[in-house]
Amino acid sequence: MRRLLSSFALVSVFALPAGCGCGSTGPTTTTAGSTEAATEQQNGVAVRITIDVGGTTVTGTLNESAAARDLAARLPVTVTMSDHGGVEKTGPLSAALTTEGAPDGADPVPGDIGYYAPSEDFVLYYGDQSYFPGIVILGAMDPSGVDVVASAGNAATVTLSAGES
Repeated sequence: MRRLLSSFALVSVFALPAGCGCGSTGPTTTTAGSTEAATEQQNGVAVRITIDVGGTTVTGTLNESAAARDLAARLPVTVTMSDHGGVEKTGPLSAALTTEGAPDGADPVPGDIGYYAPSEDFVLYYGDQSYFPGIVILGAMDPSGVDVVASAGNAATVTLSAGES
């Protein structure tokens, strides 16, 4: 009897995940309005984006994380951002990004593009922010982005769009 129960438990452990859809990495569908860049990102290619910060455009690259793919599928996105702590501009997204596979936190560097999951905020880092739980790195701005974001004042409207790959 004990051997039968052990065998059943072993089979259950291997059979359950396959049937429940847990951790599924199947194909992602996007709406008809999604960009070519979002399609490229879903195929494992980093996505180039343009970031308009109060009328000044910088470029950046989204990484291959699930959260970055989620953001890429939504482009273009406009976010009203405010200065936070003299190191970053933050602003709420209209809906949460997936954090599947993301670490518990991150230590962003100036120029990083991020997402603060607890408050569903998009973040552009221009100063030194130490490790903090809930930060997900989405990519990085090109070097000129740091100065543009830093000089944008206490509030800025930021529009993210698909760029050239």
